[in-house]
Amino acid sequence: MTPTDVHNTSSHSNLYTAIIFDLGDVLFTWSLSSNPPLPEKLLRRILSCSHWFEYEKGNINEAEVYSRVAKDFLVDPAAVKDTLQVAQDSLQSNTKMLEVIQELKEAGLMIYAMSNISAPSWEILERKATPSQWALFDHVFTSASAHQRKPNLGFFRHVIERTGIDPSRTILVDDKLENVLTARSFGMHGIIFDNESKVIKDLKNLCYDPVLRGKRFLTSHKKNLKTVTSNGIEFMDDYSQLIILLATGDDSLVDYVKSPGQFNVFPDGTLFTTEVYPNDLDTTAIGLTVTDHVDVGTKHKIMDEMLEYRDSDAIIQVYFDHSRPRIDPVICINVLNLFYENGRGHELPETLDWVEQVLTHRAYISGTTYYIGADVFLFFLSRLLQTSAEVRRRLGSIFKERVIERFGVEGDSLSLSARIIAATVAGVIDERALKNLLSMQCEDGSWDNSWFWKWGMSSIMAKNDGVTTALAIWPIEEVQSLRKEQSETNGCTQNALPRNQGGIGHIQSWLDRGTVRGPKIPQITEEWEYADCAWEMMESITTTPKLYLR
Repeated sequence: MTPTDVHNTSSHSNLYTAIIFDLGDVLFTWSLSSNPPLPEKLLRRILSCSHWFEYEKGNINEAEVYSRVAKDFLVDPAAVKDTLQVAQDSLQSNTKMLEVIQELKEAGLMIYAMSNISAPSWEILERKATPSQWALFDHVFTSASAHQRKPNLGFFRHVIERTGIDPSRTILVDDKLENVLTARSFGMHGIIFDNESKVIKDLKNLCYDPVLRGKRFLTSHKKNLKTVTSNGIEFMDDYSQLIILLATGDDSLVDYVKSPGQFNVFPDGTLFTTEVYPNDLDTTAIGLTVTDHVDVGTKHKIMDEMLEYRDSDAIIQVYFDHSRPRIDPVICINVLNLFYENGRGHELPETLDWVEQVLTHRAYISGTTYYIGADVFLFFLSRLLQTSAEVRRRLGSIFKERVIERFGVEGDSLSLSARIIAATVAGVIDERALKNLLSMQCEDGSWDNSWFWKWGMSSIMAKNDGVTTALAIWPIEEVQSLRKEQSETNGCTQNALPRNQGGIGHIQSWLDRGTVRGPKIPQITEEWEYADCAWEMMESITTTPKLYLR
């Protein structure tokens, strides 16, 4: 990591500037030989008794503590001393954690240590790491020098006063809950050191820029962002590549077949079958809205072809194949998005009616035939609401209700990302979902293990870490932009309105970032109090106003 990797965005409520590490059982570990003078369990009991606590605070000397614990535990004082010596001889530094600390230090964070340790034990511990490793710490606070020990409040006050740290911008890493609890009571972010890999992941997620890390993951795997099935098959598919393109707008990351007409999920048209897999309306609709290699005339020709694939209820179908009569509301939404984007939404009224029924009656709550989870339905519908002011006026209110209903529901990375994106379109922020999403970022910068779509009625599911990562970056950036607008604008942002009301700052942020396609739209002003008003005004400017998150 470099200094630029340190968290420098507004996606967290705090920007952490300091970290305090415990030493024993965090940065240094010990163990006893097979035949120590005293068993390890007994030694740990001795190290947790009140006499030892007084010794660690420097209130009694070494001879006195051995005498007291020998009397209380009915053991020989020499046995206590010899057993402790064996433990001290076994001390080893945690190389991996020290490497992480070096990265954090180089990224600009202040690094401190805070340890319950006696003066004689500290002299021994100092020799267990190199001078360059100790130099990583801006200061090491010991209980012996402070005459206080964790979890006592006084020790924490001592460290805060000596360093001048802001507790709300400080992280404590300690293996004991009681110490973490006290740190949290001062406003620090406490991490219990119970799993090294998880602790490292948490530190990176708290201290480094999630967007930058996510983008680096995508770049390092560009054109090789593969899909994996629930039965372990890894492959490249055009659908996932197009979703990554939709989320990022970066063509250099993806590798897909630039079809001159209809699109297919699979580059060669086959997978899991000996027969040719038919072209589908879903991949085609997304492909025609996110790529630029198909001319307008061809697009309209393909839309004409799509109209040939409606069922007896006039609902748009999944495949360009009459022998496979399937419908899915998410796929209907994506086709509607294509049609409305090209001024032809009115040609699919029955399909829109059905989507409205699915939304109104929460038919999507368990996912759909081809898509996993309720939030994905709301995400794709949010695209349609941005494309069409007509659809937004018709469905915007119930859409917002359905999105807010999802707040607090547990979900994987992809579900949370989809929900946050849908929420920003509704003019609200799901703070809990955002916090959980940020905590789910992996050590390599990706977000993973989120099933996205499936093969119809089969049990085979598919996931793509590139898709999940790209869709996670998207809402984080959207929320950052929305918050920036809120902080810079007076009276016409969500800060001036209850968060469950769609303030105009959200729409203005789309305009300011140049994400409007079509005629230039004037600046939204304070008199346009709510988002719906803004949409109505925009419709009066252009017959087909098109707003996109991407």
